[in-house]
Amino acid sequence: MNITIIRLKTLIQKELRMIFGDRQSLRLMIMPVIMQLLLFPFAATLEVKSNAIAILDQDGGRISSEIKQRLSNTPSFKKVFFPVSDAEARDLVDRQSVLLLLRIDPRFSESVASGKPLPIQAIIDGRRSNSGQIAISYVQQILAGIGLKNQSIVSVTNRSPITVRHWYNVNLDYYRFVVPSLVAMITTLSALIVTALSVAREREQGTLDQLLVSPLKPRDIFIGKAIPALFVAAMQATIILAGGILGYGIAFQGSFLLLYGCLTAYVAALVGVGLFLSSLCQTQQQAFLGVFIFMMPSILLSGYVTPIDNMPHWMQIATWANPVRHFILIVKSVYLKGATLGDFYPNVLALLAIAVVTGGVGLTVFKRSLT
Repeated sequence: MNITIIRLKTLIQKELRMIFGDRQSLRLMIMPVIMQLLLFPFAATLEVKSNAIAILDQDGGRISSEIKQRLSNTPSFKKVFFPVSDAEARDLVDRQSVLLLLRIDPRFSESVASGKPLPIQAIIDGRRSNSGQIAISYVQQILAGIGLKNQSIVSVTNRSPITVRHWYNVNLDYYRFVVPSLVAMITTLSALIVTALSVAREREQGTLDQLLVSPLKPRDIFIGKAIPALFVAAMQATIILAGGILGYGIAFQGSFLLLYGCLTAYVAALVGVGLFLSSLCQTQQQAFLGVFIFMMPSILLSGYVTPIDNMPHWMQIATWANPVRHFILIVKSVYLKGATLGDFYPNVLALLAIAVVTGGVGLTVFKRSLT
């Protein structure tokens, strides 16, 4: 066997022993993944559930009574208030007792009978505007089923002749969006931390000089510290996938081989960033800080929190340099849609390009830090 391969194998084994040999470190790599897998699908959700709504019915007719009954029997709103005056309704909104207030005009029944129904006024608490907008969409869906013999309350419900179907998530279960995204989120953090702490840990423990006097070249050291990050990322991704399939019943539609192949390209793109940070930092604490400084904008620009299409055009272009953006799309496409490489090959090419750039920069800075 080539002597370089033997030396590299020895270095990788040493790195893996440092990572997996310590029971506390092993628990820290596994337990947070399980905790996040249990909590994130329920906590990190944009769904609006168990909120309160107020209905100021100044009409009292049959249709308005049906509206109140339907909204009272939906799980989206845990409590429905029925104020009897504008002052009481305003007070409920002011005290944040309700997320949404619906005001039914006194002439509502009369307008419905004339075939020109008046719109229902919706007042949203602007302090919770995002949740309020989602709640309004729920209300519109509920009211869309209310109609008369020969007419529907179009102006109230905004009913559209379009029939909506949600592919890949028929029931709009939010955890089906969160769990695949967790594969990208957690592997990002683990790969960065494992590589970012490596050189800083060697400096703190005083073992960096031993590496410098060893026959290993800087390139070999770079590779030897990169491969363990792939092992850790693959292990954590497997835990999340198993939890999603077995725990949440989210069927895996695609190819595991394709997903892990893309994971390799993704980790390669992160390794350069991690070793770049590690080479600049003198302590592990500084390396941790550098990882989190990188993580925040990466997640914000990945499309996980807000759609990329909502960003300014120049920022949409800038997100192509963000590896997290590409891997989140790949994971969800393979996991939920059963997509093949031909469906997202531009994202894979982008990951490989990012890996070349970050790897080159990271290796250059790493070499300089060793001199």
